[in-house]
Amino acid sequence: MPQSYQYDVLIIGSGAAGLSVALNLPEHLRVCVISKADITSGATLWAQGGIAAVLDDDDSTEAHIRDTLDAGAGLCHEDAVRFTVENGRKSINWLIESGVDFTKDEHEKARYHLTREGGHSHRRIIHAADATGHAVSTSLTSQAAQKDNIDLLSNRVAVDLITNSKLALPGNRCVGAYILNLEDNHVELFRARFTVIATGGASKAYRYTTNPDGASGDGIAMAWRAGCRVANMEFNQFHPTCLYHPHAKSFLITEAVRGEGGLLKLPDGSRFMDRFDSRGELAPRDIVARAIDHEMKRLGADHLYLDISHKPADFVRHHFPTIYEKCLAFGIDITRDPIPVVPAAHYTCGGIMTDNRARTDINQLYAVGEAAFTGLHGANRMASNSLLECLVYGRAAAADIARRESDILAPPSAPDWDESKVRDSDEDVVISHNWDELRHFMWDYVGIVRTTKRLQRAKHRVDLLSREISEFYSNYRVSNDLLELRNLVTVADLIICSALQRRESRGLHYTLDFPGVLHETEDTVLYPVNYRTPSS
Repeated sequence: MPQSYQYDVLIIGSGAAGLSVALNLPEHLRVCVISKADITSGATLWAQGGIAAVLDDDDSTEAHIRDTLDAGAGLCHEDAVRFTVENGRKSINWLIESGVDFTKDEHEKARYHLTREGGHSHRRIIHAADATGHAVSTSLTSQAAQKDNIDLLSNRVAVDLITNSKLALPGNRCVGAYILNLEDNHVELFRARFTVIATGGASKAYRYTTNPDGASGDGIAMAWRAGCRVANMEFNQFHPTCLYHPHAKSFLITEAVRGEGGLLKLPDGSRFMDRFDSRGELAPRDIVARAIDHEMKRLGADHLYLDISHKPADFVRHHFPTIYEKCLAFGIDITRDPIPVVPAAHYTCGGIMTDNRARTDINQLYAVGEAAFTGLHGANRMASNSLLECLVYGRAAAADIARRESDILAPPSAPDWDESKVRDSDEDVVISHNWDELRHFMWDYVGIVRTTKRLQRAKHRVDLLSREISEFYSNYRVSNDLLELRNLVTVADLIICSALQRRESRGLHYTLDFPGVLHETEDTVLYPVNYRTPSS
């Protein structure tokens, strides 16, 4: 028989956002953190560049706010930007207290080394060499493993949220989730007074991505099905520089390489970014990605180059040890050779709508990190603001739960998962075929440059896939591949519908049919059919 569990707080996702919630909750609360694979398998582990925060006396919160608003192309919510930036230093100090070993300044060991990335007017990126995500993930995981009140459960993937409406009860409340245990292939019941979605983004909807395999939009899709609004899903950030190599599996080349003087070059060795933006290689990511895409299509090239070989070899090896070793394994010595690069889907700027306490439209349901839409990123996420958002909103969610927990009763009873009317699949080829088709047409039709005709073609195909997968889901036992495909089709549909609604080119959404920018700025908000106005 499948297990059933009850906790005070269920956190779905074990990256920086989810662990920030868990570690900032009162220790008398029973907390469970769910992870798809290993606890450190999320996108946080892969983050290279660092975390943006105002830590230098020559910098200011107003400058960080101004830079973020500028990069967001008029769609950032200033209250969310200010809230995030003003809580940046506290969040960094908390990480330092949690054992994260950030890189110190070579000349003044009492200070941390700060770098600069695209869109930033100052050096404000604190980092742990070029593997900041690894340092954050391992430190926070170690801290959580030592807490008696926190259970870390791996190899489990969320199926769906459980709400009052699903249980035919009054009210608009989340009371837990059904979770598939990948070790025994049974669906388990998790009831909780509070549930937190920290599942990351949806970049696996695209053929080429820098994200780990688990970035299939699970949390966004589950929240949408449960009745939450989503916003600005058309803004998918494509990282400009992903290592181009047949065996590299989308290894990201951090923006800090350009921040430290790396130059983008054509196959003939000439630079080109100055023709697209006066900031050259330090322009925001959307501009750089479009410039690379434009030059690749103009030349018929399958990749371009990022060159930092003009810097001293010791400097390159010291600042980018991970990238140096990775590239060297593929026969590329970045102290002498340019790095072949190509854009790849990297970050989901939209997501589940939340407030500055990380609350969603459903009572006792929170969303943090890349799965959430806070208003911070607007139409284009500025480099290294993402981990900052995870920390700030993770801590905000924990604080809100701590304030409310004495007023929230235990969750009601819920039925076990019913598998009596389904059977094992004997057509798994359907899943793999549909997965490939989805990611190919999303890349071709809903990529860096779009048209209405391409989007309409994508919408037609995603509708067909949605019907086919819905039928498959109704008749067969669930599996990880089926659940991810179901969620990817949902988020792909949300991306396409959002893109069709935006009749302008702004930030990460660029369409040849509407190349101009509208005077009025509005978020693209999608409402599910089961949406209910949230209570305060």
